Amino acid sequence: MQKLSCILLVDDDPITNFLNQRLLDELKLTEKLLVALNGKEAITLIEEHCVDRQGCPALILLDVNMPVMNGFDFLDAYAQLPVAQQHPSVVIMLTTSLHPRDVQRVEQLQIGGFLNKPLTKEKVDSILAQHFGQQAD
Repeated sequence: MQKLSCILLVDDDPITNFLNQRLLDELKLTEKLLVALNGKEAITLIEEHCVDRQGCPALILLDVNMPVMNGFDFLDAYAQLPVAQQHPSVVIMLTTSLHPRDVQRVEQLQIGGFLNKPLTKEKVDSILAQHFGQQAD
């Protein structure tokens, strides 16, 4: 399997981030795993690490409900970044929120998908197959 250039986890729960990091490390999907506790931190990480399309996250796993800047606000800010810093990222909303308002709003977004927590190997395999044409080892 070809490793992804970079994965960005965005979640305000340190335990969720720890578990997701562990899973992604075990699957050996990337050498570069960035973690942000809210959307604002995520935008800053993208601006710092994504230079001339190098270091840009290939995959962003994004929580919906977070303090400071939630997932929807992150997507608005992300859309304002220079195109080189947006491409070729696949954004997957990963959340526990099944509120009909959130589900409806997510369905209207131009993102790669909407998955319920927790992140599992099966969900990662599905993301890899659908968006990257590959499967975890």
